[in-house]
Amino acid sequence: MSTETVPSWSFRHHWMSQAATHAMMRPDKPALRYLGETTTWAQLSRRSLQLAAALAGRGVAAGDRVAMLTLNHPWFVESVFAANSLGAMAVPLSFRLAPLELDYILGDCTPSAVVVDARLLPLLRSVPGASSIGTVVVIGEADAAGVGAEAGAEGTFAYEDFVSAHEPMDLPDISEDSTALIMYTSGTTGRPKGAMLSHRNMQVQAITCIRAMEIFDDSDVGFLTAPFFHIAGLGSIVANFVVGSTVVIHPLGAFDPRSVLDAYEREGATVVFNVPQQWDLLCAQPDIDKRDLKLRIISWGAAPASDTTLRAMGEKFPAALNVAVFGQTETSPITCVLRGADSLRKLGSVGRPIPAIQHRIVDEDMNDVPVGEVGEIVYRGPTLMQGYWNKSQETAEAFAGGWFHSGDLVKRDDEGFIWVVDRKKDMIISGGENIYCAELENAIAAHPSVLEVAVIGRPDERWGQVPVAYAAISPDSGLTLQELTGFLDGRLASFKRPKDLILLDALPRNAGGKVVKPALRTQDAARPTV
Repeated sequence: MSTETVPSWSFRHHWMSQAATHAMMRPDKPALRYLGETTTWAQLSRRSLQLAAALAGRGVAAGDRVAMLTLNHPWFVESVFAANSLGAMAVPLSFRLAPLELDYILGDCTPSAVVVDARLLPLLRSVPGASSIGTVVVIGEADAAGVGAEAGAEGTFAYEDFVSAHEPMDLPDISEDSTALIMYTSGTTGRPKGAMLSHRNMQVQAITCIRAMEIFDDSDVGFLTAPFFHIAGLGSIVANFVVGSTVVIHPLGAFDPRSVLDAYEREGATVVFNVPQQWDLLCAQPDIDKRDLKLRIISWGAAPASDTTLRAMGEKFPAALNVAVFGQTETSPITCVLRGADSLRKLGSVGRPIPAIQHRIVDEDMNDVPVGEVGEIVYRGPTLMQGYWNKSQETAEAFAGGWFHSGDLVKRDDEGFIWVVDRKKDMIISGGENIYCAELENAIAAHPSVLEVAVIGRPDERWGQVPVAYAAISPDSGLTLQELTGFLDGRLASFKRPKDLILLDALPRNAGGKVVKPALRTQDAARPTV
């Protein structure tokens, strides 16, 4: 009797093999939910391999790049799995970028194909370098953005027609060490850099989430609001791919706390992530106590949470475990986790480093600093990126001394909790004293009138630099520098307090939501001297 060869993918541990396994073992279980529609594991695996066959027919092969300019929906996940099934790299693009910003990224990664939403096709067509992309696959109704006129254009295809015209290919043997994603950093200090993340990186991220969120079986329902072009998108749902649980993908748009709570209730969400400001909005909903919510894990990150926010989360969701996560794109992204009661006990800390990575806190000469002193946290381990795409010098600098340099200035307490003091490039030196912008920003943000704040250094003849605060405040609050200085008295040393306060309607932010401090520095330099 002859025996069949065991499929090579069954020995692999990445999201394509996981989808194939779930398609075999739990074919009808929902993998993805979007606007009330379900994609089962069997459908996700089959459609991804159909799309992979279609891309292969257009010449896409291992090592190529496939860009995605889309909103959040199941077709994004299918596209990533399809590209990776060929050994190609998925490159999520932010639709919030300007055409010239997208042009730089496309010129850097040179994709052979792009998957684009119909409504975003005009944006793609406005990018000068987009015309060189050989295959354009358009998701959505043909008339949604004038796609119909281009339907017959060489190399332009309607997504569903493109997929349905092909039978699913067999999943080949794709190494866990191959690059799965090129995630472009936000570029707050210069041109964006493409962090290359391998399948192994993402699987260790999945293990981290499984441990931190206590995801033990496929009964959980994850809920995604973070954009897929940010590492928090895929990074927050990789655990679901491993265990075979369901992910609800919430449409992108202005955050509407009522509609999010409606979706939590309707979909039976159990594991959710929001930034602290979003948690404030959710907790403030007047009917929240009447909701039939199943939340088991309430997670947050990307910005500090106040004790007011944390107490409100505990009051409104008393049965849920509070988990804070910290990291960056280059680390897949989580490096530190803060859990449960520690959220208040260690208010302001980002938690302890995850067990999967090695870390040190070092000075400029790579010497370890004592407990309680400030240094840069550096990492080694399986979550670290493979390097920056096309940027060997920047990669070498990032890994100088054999450790990845995070750029985060931190201190560690005697229990091993990490406290971020500042970004290394944001530190202000005033009269020989180090002023950490993050420390000052956190202190100012505690003022009840302050909605958001960013601190920069302003050149000063006497001190070298002095701190300056740019802030958005509550309407009609009329916050002045004198009032703010009084508020900070006893909270910060006098040399750390801002020497000027400039009020804005909103801080400038990039497509990833981070404050663009170079724009503030340019604006500050243009202000008339007094």
